[in-house]
Amino acid sequence: MVSDMGKWKRSQAYADYIGFILTLNEGVKGKKLTCDYPVSETVEKLMSLLGTLDRWIDETPPVDQPSRFGNKAYRTWYSKLEQEAETLVSAVLPEELGAAAPEVALYLKEAVGNSTRIDYGTGHEAAFAAFLCCLCKVGALRVEDQLAIIFKVFDRYLRVMRKLQKTYRMEPAGSQGVWGLDDFQFLPFIWGSSQLIDHPTVEPRHFVEEKVVNDHHQDYMFMECIKFINEMKTGPFAEHSNQLWNISAVPSWSKVNQGLIRMYKAECLEKFPVIQHFKFGSLLSIQPVKP
Repeated sequence: MVSDMGKWKRSQAYADYIGFILTLNEGVKGKKLTCDYPVSETVEKLMSLLGTLDRWIDETPPVDQPSRFGNKAYRTWYSKLEQEAETLVSAVLPEELGAAAPEVALYLKEAVGNSTRIDYGTGHEAAFAAFLCCLCKVGALRVEDQLAIIFKVFDRYLRVMRKLQKTYRMEPAGSQGVWGLDDFQFLPFIWGSSQLIDHPTVEPRHFVEEKVVNDHHQDYMFMECIKFINEMKTGPFAEHSNQLWNISAVPSWSKVNQGLIRMYKAECLEKFPVIQHFKFGSLLSIQPVKP
């Protein structure tokens, strides 16, 4: 209920979730996607899980239907995930943590969009971050996995989500149109701007230039997001992505990063339509933070 929003902001789940986002934000500061980092067995297993979701898209082509958006074949794809989610998660977890699979799998099912509305938005993205946060809480992912969590796992997740969005023409969930940051994602802009902090040559004003985006998208998540927007949308950037256009006027990446974190809290974590679907359990608890 709307009246529960205060309870959510004071909850252990909120503290754990935002703490997880900010810890990763700190970890990727100034680092390229292509830098060296350790890749653990759990990370490899997560990559294989995402590879399975990707393969299922190829096996479930869109169907012919009168309406352009929201291809119903997505529901067929989604029902596979619903049936298999626990098995997929069990394969990622070490044997002794198997009991956590049903709870962790819930977040995975929430992370790929809504099968009734055939839409996807920042609430689904938050469920994937919560999924990763739970894997950290149970000890399947560790501190040394920090860079791999974003540069490998989250990056792969984004690619699979973009493929879903394109293949099934998913609607943006709760989109604010040109007044939102992006139709589908938010977190890669936060972490991507952190990667660019203190960059010797690229400043925020440069990301609206196509050449800069093409030169740097392999190294920086932020540029990869801009590249995807440029591919999907037509017309002047200032018109279809007004908020991002405004951000290009901010003098430094650290200011962009701080501003995006504030915006994320206000526009996603404190908005009832986004949070009303958030799941609570023993790992991400609605209980108030212990003093």
